[in-house]
Amino acid sequence: MSNIRRQSIISSILIYVGFAFGALNTYLFTKEGGFTKEQYGLTGAFMAIGSIIMSIAGLGMPSYVNKFFPYYKDYLPKKQNDQATWSLLVSLLGFIFVMIAGLFMKNVAIRAFDNSPQIIQYYYWLFPFGLGLTLFSVMEVLAWHHHKSVLSNFLKEVQFRVFVTILFVLVSVKLISDFDIFIKIYSFLYLFLALLLFLYLISSGKISITFSVSKVTRRLFKKILTLCAFIWGGTLVYNLAAVADTIIIIGIFPDGVAMAGLFTFAQYLTSLIQAPQRSIVAASVAHLSQAWKDKDYEKINRIYQRSSINQLIFSVGMFCLIWLNYNDAIISFNMQQDYLAAINVFLFMGLVKIVDMGTGVSGQIIATSTYWRFDFTTGIILLAITLPLTWILTKKLGLVGPAISNLISFSVYNFIRYLFLLRKFKMQPFTRKSILALLLALACYGICYFLFVNNQGIEWMIFRSSLFLVLFGTGTYYLKLTPDMKAVLETLKNKLLSRK
Repeated sequence: MSNIRRQSIISSILIYVGFAFGALNTYLFTKEGGFTKEQYGLTGAFMAIGSIIMSIAGLGMPSYVNKFFPYYKDYLPKKQNDQATWSLLVSLLGFIFVMIAGLFMKNVAIRAFDNSPQIIQYYYWLFPFGLGLTLFSVMEVLAWHHHKSVLSNFLKEVQFRVFVTILFVLVSVKLISDFDIFIKIYSFLYLFLALLLFLYLISSGKISITFSVSKVTRRLFKKILTLCAFIWGGTLVYNLAAVADTIIIIGIFPDGVAMAGLFTFAQYLTSLIQAPQRSIVAASVAHLSQAWKDKDYEKINRIYQRSSINQLIFSVGMFCLIWLNYNDAIISFNMQQDYLAAINVFLFMGLVKIVDMGTGVSGQIIATSTYWRFDFTTGIILLAITLPLTWILTKKLGLVGPAISNLISFSVYNFIRYLFLLRKFKMQPFTRKSILALLLALACYGICYFLFVNNQGIEWMIFRSSLFLVLFGTGTYYLKLTPDMKAVLETLKNKLLSRK
C-alpha cells in the first residue's frame, strides 16, 4: 500500500494545484464583466460531447491495457511489446469512423441543438477536442501501468488548466482578440497533452511502437476481442449516462448553453470533491490488475477498504467546506449573481460524489477481474435509469432535475456493484469508521455553520474554513479513521528530522 499511498498523495497534491488554476479559470469565466454564461457553457458542452466521442472512438482500448498489461509485461521483452501500438492504432481508427459519421450527421445535430447555435457554430472544432481526449485516455492508462500516474495526472489536472489560464492572459492583453480564437485553440489542448505524454513514454523507453504481432496478442486475441466489445459498450453507456445531464439541458432549455454554464459551474465545484478519486484510481489500477493475475484476494480487499475510507473522508470534508462557503464566495468575489441559482445543483451533485467515492475502487476491481462483463451490465442499468429520469426531472424541476436524477441513478448503480462484490468475493468496503467519518463531518459542519452564520466576507470564509479543517483533521487523527494519515505524518516527521 505504501506505493499506492505515495502516488495517491503526490497526485492529489498536483490535482489540487490544478484545481487552484481551475478555480482561477472559473472565476475569470464567471466574474462580472467577464465571459458570458453561454461561453462558459460552451466549454462544458465541449467536455460532454468530447467524452462521448472518446467513449465511441476508444473501442475499449483503455480497458484492454488495464486487463492485459501484466501479461504483456511478464511474457514479452519491451521491444516486442505491441500493446501500446495496437491500443493507439485502434483508437485512431475508431476516431476516424466517429469523425466520418459526425460529418454525415451534422444536420441531425442542427435539429437537436437548434436552440443552442454556439454548438453548431463550433461543430467541427469538437472533433480535435474529442481526438485529444481519446488519445490521452490511452496514453494515461499506459502511464498508470508504468507507475507514472503522477505525470499523467499533472498533465491532465494541472497543465491543461495552466494552458487555459494562459489563454485568458492572452485574451486580456489582446494577443487573442476574441472568444472565437480562444475556443479554437482550446479544442487542441488535449491533443497537445497526449502528444507530450506519448513522447515522454517513448523517449524514456516505457513503451515501444512495433507492428509485429506478438505471441501474447495472438494467444489472447479472442479474449481481447471479447473484453473490448463488452467493455467498450459498458464504457460508452457509462459515459453517456455521465454526460446526459449536460446534453439534455442544452436540448431542453430555450437558452440551453447558458443553463449549461450554470450546471458546468456546479460540476466544477463537485470535481473538487472528486479529486482524490482520480489519484487513487490512477495509483491502484495497476496493482489491482496484477493482484487478480496473482490471485491475491487479500490485497484486493485491502485496497478496496482503504480506498473507500480515504475517499469518503476527503469527499465529505470537501463537500462541507464548499457548502459552508458557497453563497459567501459568489458574493464576496463579485461573481455573476446568476450562479447563486446553482447551489441546489451542487448539493445533489456533491452527494453523488460522496456516494460514488464512498464505495471505493469497486469499478476498477470489477473491470480488472474475470467478471468484467458485469461492468457492461451495470452500465446498461445506469443508462436505462439515467436517460428517462433526467429527461422527466429536467422537464418538471428545471436545472436541479438532472442533479437529483444523478443522485438516484448513481446510488442504484453503486449499490448493485457493492452487492455483487459482497456476494461473489465476500468483499465490502465499509467499516464502523465509515459511519464515524460521516458523523464527524456533520458535527464539524454544524459547529462552523452556527458560529459564523451571520458573518460574511473573505476573512470570515477563511476563519470558518480554517476551523472546519482543524476540527475535522484532528477528529480524523484521534479517531484513527484511516491508517494512512498516521503513516503520512510519520513520514513527514522523519524527513523533517533527517534534514535537521
